[in-house]
Amino acid sequence: MANIVRAALVQAAWTGDQQSMIDRSVELAKEAAADGAQVLCFQELFYGPYFCQVQDNEYFGYTEQIPDGPTTKLMQDLAKETGMVLVVPMFEVEQEGFYYNTASVIDADGTYLGKYRKTHIPHVKGFWEKFYFRPGNMGYPVFDTAVGRIGVYICYDRHFPEGWRALGLAGAKIVFNPSATSRGLSMYLWNLEQPASAVANEYFIGAINRVGSEPLGDNDFYGSTYFVDPRGQQVGEPASDTEDEVVVRDLDLDLIEEVRQQWAFYRDRRPDAYTPLTEA
Repeated sequence: MANIVRAALVQAAWTGDQQSMIDRSVELAKEAAADGAQVLCFQELFYGPYFCQVQDNEYFGYTEQIPDGPTTKLMQDLAKETGMVLVVPMFEVEQEGFYYNTASVIDADGTYLGKYRKTHIPHVKGFWEKFYFRPGNMGYPVFDTAVGRIGVYICYDRHFPEGWRALGLAGAKIVFNPSATSRGLSMYLWNLEQPASAVANEYFIGAINRVGSEPLGDNDFYGSTYFVDPRGQQVGEPASDTEDEVVVRDLDLDLIEEVRQQWAFYRDRRPDAYTPLTEA
């Protein structure tokens, strides 16, 4: 019997205010659940604009504690209602002055399982993230969920191979990469990096991008959300580059074992030869 997980990704344009953005995201999540989805990931900082296009203290108003904030509680109720595992990217405040770009992971019965904090923080024009976020300090956790072992890597993280590998070594079968990335050079990388990482680490990746232009800057988010399998092949067509969309795909987790037997990358690793990489 095939080991199929029906998985979903949500891309959505900024609605103009936090509550309507949450409402829209919940609506799209319920569409995915109606289509049989068992696990779903929202986009980076899903309930707000991508405010890192500017440096403004106003946007610290989007912070919440995780898991004690209202959005995590709402998503726990949504998970229980729909029976879906949820990955929920938010702006976390740990204590005054300690802020993180974080994704919470909630099991299908509404149980809060934990969180991942974005490790690599960019600070270039249009992506002024160091103004808001500290680098993540919780490593690369893998979560045991109703659909199996999943991991999270957030946006800019995807340019760094080490975290992808750490998640694979920890047993992740599906890794979600919620993002906010705009047209230009990054669109070329969008269609290169996640398939390459899926091949190198031999698991499924769900790549989620925001969509549309937002009033804070000149970034044009191009959606194109997709799943890629351990062979580096997209599972179905990518999402629109302009419209809200829910991507729902069947992921055959048995393919992971098949690929790992064919391409024995884990067997042939040489950690003893990699020490200088950590000393550079």
